[in-house]
Amino acid sequence: MPIPILYEDNHVLAVVKPPGVLSQEDETGDPDMLTLLKQDLKERHNKPGNVFLGLVHRLDRTVGGVMVFAKTSKSASRLSESVRSRHFGKTYVCVVQGCPSVQQAKLTHYIRKDNKHNQVTVYNKPAAEAKEAILEYEVAAVSGRYTLVAVRLHTGRPHQIRAQMAYIGCPLVGDLKYGAKPAAGISDIALWSTSVSVPHPVTKEMISFHSIPSGSNAWSWWTDKQLKSASYMLNRVHKEGRDADAP
Repeated sequence: MPIPILYEDNHVLAVVKPPGVLSQEDETGDPDMLTLLKQDLKERHNKPGNVFLGLVHRLDRTVGGVMVFAKTSKSASRLSESVRSRHFGKTYVCVVQGCPSVQQAKLTHYIRKDNKHNQVTVYNKPAAEAKEAILEYEVAAVSGRYTLVAVRLHTGRPHQIRAQMAYIGCPLVGDLKYGAKPAAGISDIALWSTSVSVPHPVTKEMISFHSIPSGSNAWSWWTDKQLKSASYMLNRVHKEGRDADAP
């Protein structure tokens, strides 16, 4: 399976995850990014024995776009700390049904995951076992019943974008689990990881990786110019590599 490589050095590997591929192995035994990339590294670099590759963050199976991996245990530790301290900037684009009533907003909810059914519940106020979920969104373009939206995550909760957008009445196209209506010709959920920005685990310099969704499924409803514009809308990260409002 071809996986486009955006960047690689001795410490970091950034790639474009295809929709439908797992981030890491699960009980299904289906192809996953971690296994595929380890095999690729082993073959390309003629490495004997096991190849180390650290999973720093995850994307839902149906989501495509930028993913960053660590090539050493030290890099994995430092990149994971960047995630925990919110020095790890993540932006997405999505296509939603309807149009948010507010053009641009910051959403704060509380999310509790049901592991048995792999689904989350969203609350307006703190609830038992629910974790705070914060994102920022901005409307990029509107076409009939659908809206192209840019999203910047401040927290990384399971199904966060899908659940929070559905909660405000705008489920992602193709996301039947969270209330979207079936759409002809749509096989994937319309959510794409467009950029990741993070301090390099060794040099500490800010590095950024970008990817624009391909013109298939719901992405074909928009021009390349619209998709590119949406992809960069909320790609704002502080010069030291942390969100402007991070603690």
